[in-house]
Amino acid sequence: MKNIEIEIQVQVEHVAPLKELLDKSGTFKSMNHQRDEYFTPSHRDFLSVRPAKEWLRVRDSDGVYSINYKYWHLNEEGKSTYCDEYETPISDIEQMRNIFSALDFTARITVDKTRSAWIYNDWEISLDSVEGLGDFVEIEYKGANEVVDPTQETNKMVAFLKHTGCGTISRNYVGYPFQLLYPDEVKLDTL
Repeated sequence: MKNIEIEIQVQVEHVAPLKELLDKSGTFKSMNHQRDEYFTPSHRDFLSVRPAKEWLRVRDSDGVYSINYKYWHLNEEGKSTYCDEYETPISDIEQMRNIFSALDFTARITVDKTRSAWIYNDWEISLDSVEGLGDFVEIEYKGANEVVDPTQETNKMVAFLKHTGCGTISRNYVGYPFQLLYPDEVKLDTL
C-alpha cells in the first residue's frame, strides 16, 4: 500500500516460538544494525503533542541511508491505528543533516537497534533489539491489497502472535523514540 503503513510494535513474553516459526516457514530478508535519528522543526515541535503523531527520521542501516516522515492516525482512544508514510533513499546522510541544520531542524533522539526481518505471508516481521529498551517484535503489512482495514489487519497480527504462543503481548503505540525520550509517560498496553 503506497504511502500507508499498517503495523504493530510489541514486546512479547516468549519470542522463541515466533522465531522458530519464521525460521521454518518465513523467508529471511535481512539482519542489520540501524541508527535512526529523529528530527523536529523549530517552527512545529512534533514532541509538543501527546502522543506524538509525527516523526521525521534519517536512518543509517549498515551504510544504506534513507529519510522517512510518518503521520500517525489515532483512534477514539488516542492509539495509533496506521500512518501516512513517505520514505526515500538518500545518498549522503551528512548532507541531509546539514540541510536540516540550515532549516533549523533539531536532532532529538537516536534509536540504535539490531533488526532481523522475515517475510511471512503478507507481513514483514522484524525482531528488534533496541538499546535502552530491550527486545520487540514489529509486524508490518506488506500485501498487495490496496483496501485493507487497519484495525482488522492489526487485530489479525495480534491473533497470530497469540496463536504462535508468544505469551503476554504488550503493545507500544508511541514508538521507540518517544519511549526513550519520555520513559515515565509510556505504559505499554497488554493485549
